[in-house]
Amino acid sequence: MNTQAANLPGEHKDKVPAAWAGVISLALGVFGLVTAEFLPASLLTPMSQDLGVSIGAAGQSVTMTALVGAVAGPAVVIGTSRFDRRYALFGLTSLLIASSLLAAFASGLPMLLISRALLGIGLGGFWAMSLALAMRLVPERLMPRAMAIIMTGVSAATVCAAPVGAWVGDVLGWRFAFHIAAVVGVVALVAQVFTLPAMPSTGPAGLGTMAAVLRRPAIRRGLLTVLLVVAGHFAAFTFIRPFLEAVPQFDVEGISAILLAFGIGGFVGNILGGLIAERNTRLAMTLAAGGIALTTFVLALAGISPAISVIATALWGLAFGALPVSVQSFVTQAASDEAESAGALMLTTFQLAISSGAVFGGLIFETQGPAGVFAFAGVSALLGVAVIGLTARAGVVAAE
Repeated sequence: MNTQAANLPGEHKDKVPAAWAGVISLALGVFGLVTAEFLPASLLTPMSQDLGVSIGAAGQSVTMTALVGAVAGPAVVIGTSRFDRRYALFGLTSLLIASSLLAAFASGLPMLLISRALLGIGLGGFWAMSLALAMRLVPERLMPRAMAIIMTGVSAATVCAAPVGAWVGDVLGWRFAFHIAAVVGVVALVAQVFTLPAMPSTGPAGLGTMAAVLRRPAIRRGLLTVLLVVAGHFAAFTFIRPFLEAVPQFDVEGISAILLAFGIGGFVGNILGGLIAERNTRLAMTLAAGGIALTTFVLALAGISPAISVIATALWGLAFGALPVSVQSFVTQAASDEAESAGALMLTTFQLAISSGAVFGGLIFETQGPAGVFAFAGVSALLGVAVIGLTARAGVVAAE
């Protein structure tokens, strides 16, 4: 284990080898957390039937994770700032295991929501710390490569979670899918125990530090963009299975295949987004947000066509896959000196966007139907594109 790389000050850190095994263990943790986060999107129908609640109510399992994650990100950064970051990470990964098992044995909606709240703590804390952890594991010149590896965990989860969840839910039951998520968490925890070096506290973090970061114009505009685009995306993605069942009328096998196409698109989008963001962060964010707006509008207006639904969903995955890596590049540019605080703010914004998107999506689904949800997603993402344009004119996001 490369203990030196994690502990040396920045000016000396570039002279020691990178702890790549530790970076890979972070990717495994991200894979497990995002897999568990995305599972309900492919399991809402059987979950709602088994628990005796409406699809809209079951969809609030997504809201619960997001709301708790929004609070947990800053809270974990502040509350654990005096502890070795390695042990904090072990605790967060353990919450993935506990929440997945609790969901698998849930006897009703309250128990399911509690399990999703535990996941929110693990997810929020992990994401808030991920950028700062990567910066302590590798030399600064290798940060783009390290973040690409970590974000591969997100891409792999996007590829696997929804289609595999839908298939497992149909064949073995939705509870078994959460058992699998718990096993993934165990694998990630073991990998982290054996590969992560000691990462002692670098000093206490506080709300004052986060407030100072939030005063930066680039951060504020970036957070607003994320809020609009991610809220729109998750308003639609939370109800993707009911949409595909009701509008183009696919069966479970067809839905699994389409969600796999979405995931593969996300994997490719992560790679393309990273390549574009290395040269132009604003362009990467614009293309991602614009792609989400365009594809969700197409699904709202022409999703009754099976062929159009398949193509638009795959391209939607491509667009969304480019968004997280673009945002990470933005944070690196705007606040590399306060990585944990900036990461906590970005995480909170992401989770607030996810929860608000799921809430609005549920309300719109119950009143306007699935097409109305996708129209809302398109409008919200399009507003995000407008904010990016204002950001460019203000000159607060680096263009190159």
